[in-house]
Amino acid sequence: MTKQNTFLNDLRNEAITGVAYKNLMLKKQILEYFANISDATITDLSKGLNASIPKINELVVALIEDGLVKDSGKTEVGIGRRPSLYGLKSNSIFFVGVEVKKSHVNIGLSDFKKNLIKSVKRIPFQLTNSQASLDDLCIIIDDFIKSLALAENIAGIGVNLTGRINYKTGYSYSFFHFNEEPLSVIIKDKIGIRTYIENDSRAMAYGEFCSGIVDKEKNILFVNLDYGIGLGIMINGELYYGKSGFAGEFGHIQIFNNEIICHCGKKGCLETEASGSALLEAFKIRLQQGASSIITKDRPDFNDIQLEDIIQAANNDDTLAIELIAEIGEKLGRGIAALINLFNPELVILGGSLSATGDYLFLPVKSAINKYSLSLVNNDTELKMSKLGENAGIIGACLLVRERLLELK
Repeated sequence: MTKQNTFLNDLRNEAITGVAYKNLMLKKQILEYFANISDATITDLSKGLNASIPKINELVVALIEDGLVKDSGKTEVGIGRRPSLYGLKSNSIFFVGVEVKKSHVNIGLSDFKKNLIKSVKRIPFQLTNSQASLDDLCIIIDDFIKSLALAENIAGIGVNLTGRINYKTGYSYSFFHFNEEPLSVIIKDKIGIRTYIENDSRAMAYGEFCSGIVDKEKNILFVNLDYGIGLGIMINGELYYGKSGFAGEFGHIQIFNNEIICHCGKKGCLETEASGSALLEAFKIRLQQGASSIITKDRPDFNDIQLEDIIQAANNDDTLAIELIAEIGEKLGRGIAALINLFNPELVILGGSLSATGDYLFLPVKSAINKYSLSLVNNDTELKMSKLGENAGIIGACLLVRERLLELK
């Protein structure tokens, strides 16, 4: 019979109190020390956490029994009897990250040490604000977890969605907002594992910050370029949410004097002319006007064309796709220039599906930033493409669950 993991059981017990609660909090601090500082001796932990040596020893032994901590052997320094050095076991606790896109789901599993162990990309899925779509999403998550055969070691699930999310309350206000209970609770009840929800752009920003292109920068803007335009903001190394948790609605800044109605209901939003949806619409219009593209060989019906088709065509040197992506990039660069003037960030990262077009997008964005932002400000701002690509959201979701569930950073 498999021994019950006391730590995970206590972690899942929302009613835990008294001595058990205090021990759980100290265990978290021990794990945080190992994760963020280094392996350590019992004495090191006692000093670092301001707790008695007997108590630290008791809890380290318990964490070893739970399979979370390992004895790495004796230290190599010191005189006389050398103490043991303890540290994390990476394959002890796992986190699931789920990125929900318009037409597919990306899902992955990470371990305690932030390694992405497994991922499955582009699972077919239709995102709509309906119970059927939510049920399908839960089935995808449940099937993935069952395929792992280690559900008992999964501490939490992170689900990224586009739109307005309040991660503290667990409510989504753009999708699946037809129940009284928070979406996080609904998914937890269906899957059986504690769940957190987050805006996709913020999760991607966090993934890049912890495991991607970010080096030592602390003030970062992550621009998520997909069918819409999202923004993840990090200030002093922390995600910025704003008063209600909705900061980052970059795509809905009124920047154009047009009569195009955005899906938010307003006119002139950046998304109306500089998003993946705008690119797709412009592409179809140009085809109807007689322009040619390699896409029509496989998609003779213009209505069947998807954003992914245009991205693939551009990367196969399709002239029309490259031309329209450059136009989108110039308009997007105007918006990013305004952000640079406002935030004076160290780094702006271009991510999301459109970033897969590389320099076809990057160069016109960079040119527009130089043209429309203040040179004294943008001189201190680097522009880079996402390093993690499609993994950014998955990794970010896993790491945010790790932080929120275990209070680790």
